[in-house]
Amino acid sequence: MNKIVLIPSRLQSERLPEKPLKLIGTRTMIEMVYEAASKSVADKVTIATDSESIFQEVNNFGGDVVMTNPKHANGTERIYEAAEKMGLAGEDIVINLQGDEPFSDPKDINNIFKLLQEENVEMVSMFTDHKDIKKLLQNGTRVAYGARALTKGGYHSRPKMTFPGGILVGCDAGLMVFTKIKGTHTAMKSGMLAAESAFEAISQNRIGEDLIDFEERLKSSWIESDLYKSRNMTALLHKYGTLIGGLIMGIEQFLFRGKLPFTWRHKTPDYACMKKANVCEKINYPKPDGVISFDKLSSVFLSNTNHEEDQPCHLTLKDSSIPISVNLPEYDEPAQRYCPAGVYEVVEKDGENKFQINAQNCVHCKTCDIKDPSQNIVWVTPEGMGGPNYPNM
Repeated sequence: MNKIVLIPSRLQSERLPEKPLKLIGTRTMIEMVYEAASKSVADKVTIATDSESIFQEVNNFGGDVVMTNPKHANGTERIYEAAEKMGLAGEDIVINLQGDEPFSDPKDINNIFKLLQEENVEMVSMFTDHKDIKKLLQNGTRVAYGARALTKGGYHSRPKMTFPGGILVGCDAGLMVFTKIKGTHTAMKSGMLAAESAFEAISQNRIGEDLIDFEERLKSSWIESDLYKSRNMTALLHKYGTLIGGLIMGIEQFLFRGKLPFTWRHKTPDYACMKKANVCEKINYPKPDGVISFDKLSSVFLSNTNHEEDQPCHLTLKDSSIPISVNLPEYDEPAQRYCPAGVYEVVEKDGENKFQINAQNCVHCKTCDIKDPSQNIVWVTPEGMGGPNYPNM
């Protein structure tokens, strides 16, 4: 059994071009990543790249490097090709180390190897099948719990982002790049652009105005192009399903790099896509075993959620009769399942079904406000400092 560290590295990046070759002091970033990995217990450290410049740089500092196909869409595909070229066996333990982490701690790499070796996990990637993941979780400890709804609409779903005295940025503005399921980079960049607009407004004594110039700054930044490239993904999956939609999406992303001269739109709101219960097969979920799966209430306890129980309920209903009269017969009241905190329950009282709201459990993910098929639930801000407290997330 060999311990291998593979480092996928590419040169081209719209946001940080030639990043692996940027100097930190007198050395390139890719050399520092390689050095950190080499100080671990790894038997071999290899860089997988499609760049001749990176290939030459690695050779210059005496590192091991494998050339890979430039058509790969991500580091995972690069890792698989490199593992195949290196002839790695099923018993080898391979860690995928990001090429833009020059300050990686060798001790952390050692700990990962130790964990995987103790569990006797056989893999050629950190992406394992369910059985292997289960092995890793069985001896783990549940330390935290939390939830939030992702705003994945992207390019076509952005609201007006400015209003007098404020600016919407990041996920609040729907800036997640859905093809990457990633929004941290756009959140940071939009925050920087918002700061520029705010600074300019303050310096010109325009305090309290609607800073409409922010949206122009956003449109002229790389955020706009990133969002544009993934504009069709949600619409294709909704319109044509996973198979056909996924095929068209693959052609658009891999052959045309998101620049296909066609735009699909999906104008049906997410809540309106929910199927009726009578056309769906009921899923019988296994009971939590307390080892790798847990009940909602004990998990909510770990989120440190707290609301004063005597405050008005912040989960309001437009019509209190709809959950039982409409949602229950038509959709089997989905709120009792999609809520990750067990806030909503259908309970029997005096021979009748009642809709019960346990608002003190709410972790503020806002799924109910978005997903309720009748759009009857309205999430409002609770009193005081109520809500989850995520110290380690």
